[in-house]
Amino acid sequence: MAATIWVGTRKGLFTVRREAGSWRIGKPAFAGEPVTHFLQDPVSGAWYAALRLGHFGVKLWKTTDQGANWTEVAAPAFPPKPTEGTWKDDPMPWSVDVIWGLAAGRDGRLWAGCIPAGLFVSDDGAKSWKLVESLWDRPERAMWFGGGYDHPGIHSIIVDPRNANHVSIGISCGGVWQTFDGGATWANTSVGMVADFMPPERREDPNIQDVHCLAQCVADPDVLWMQHHGGMYRSANGGMKWDRIAAPAPSEFGFPVVAHPADANRAWFVPAQADAMRVPVDGRVVVNETRDGGATFVAHGEGLPQQDAYHLVYRHGLAVSGDGNTLAMGSTTGGLWVSEDGGTKWECLSRDLPPIAVVRVATT
Repeated sequence: MAATIWVGTRKGLFTVRREAGSWRIGKPAFAGEPVTHFLQDPVSGAWYAALRLGHFGVKLWKTTDQGANWTEVAAPAFPPKPTEGTWKDDPMPWSVDVIWGLAAGRDGRLWAGCIPAGLFVSDDGAKSWKLVESLWDRPERAMWFGGGYDHPGIHSIIVDPRNANHVSIGISCGGVWQTFDGGATWANTSVGMVADFMPPERREDPNIQDVHCLAQCVADPDVLWMQHHGGMYRSANGGMKWDRIAAPAPSEFGFPVVAHPADANRAWFVPAQADAMRVPVDGRVVVNETRDGGATFVAHGEGLPQQDAYHLVYRHGLAVSGDGNTLAMGSTTGGLWVSEDGGTKWECLSRDLPPIAVVRVATT
């Protein structure tokens, strides 16, 4: 089966293809430019690449011919900050610093999550974007705050495959929010989460939960997985209540999680040493896999660096194919690995890429 891996790095977007029995890394698009996210729209087939160009702002590019030609399209942008009313003294900047999340629904609608924590929608293939004011204007937003960034951000966007009007998002730090009416109304659904880093009286406050990543089982969309700053969670009722998973070895801290598309009891996490260290425990890179809903885990290390390794995998740095067999993983120090047996054994494709922000994988 042919496979394609997209790797967004600090110095461009690489396309990696399996050809004649081996993986080949192509020359990067947007060479020298930071790519923060990538999306393949399952409806139109178009690819989208988000760039963060500092002084020149954020950019969004689109290709409809598998990368042969790219066209710049509209990027999400906030309206002018109000000079009166509730948000006139808002300490959060009304300008997009990072496009941190991209998703597409089966209705053709595109969603973009940003830093600061604005959510945007496009119904015309990214010709234009509109701020989801029903979320941005929530009074709870005043309580949200940044995790690793100065300001809160939306990084995980999950569109329910059964109902495109049902969307779940993860905010660092602001908890999980859901809409069932296409974004007209929102509810915080963070029951069960505990922010261990907060004072006791605030640890269960839903509006300050530091969600690192959300993942959904496509075949059983009511099953969601989460990597939280304070541990690992699973929900079996669509994210309305979250159950903490007992800490596996070597760590329950990390950033990414991916769910098996067909098996609701199976998921993969990449552990790291908490909290400020953010490197593999004991310098050994592993991928933790559960096949029983989080009751037990196996740490896979075959083919991964097992000594003096200091790779960190960001929340978008782990991906799984639609058939659940191929996984790809990229690190902040330019390591790229692939597994073709569901995560048990790994092959190193490169240790010399620029720092990797996002990995996506597809099989055809």
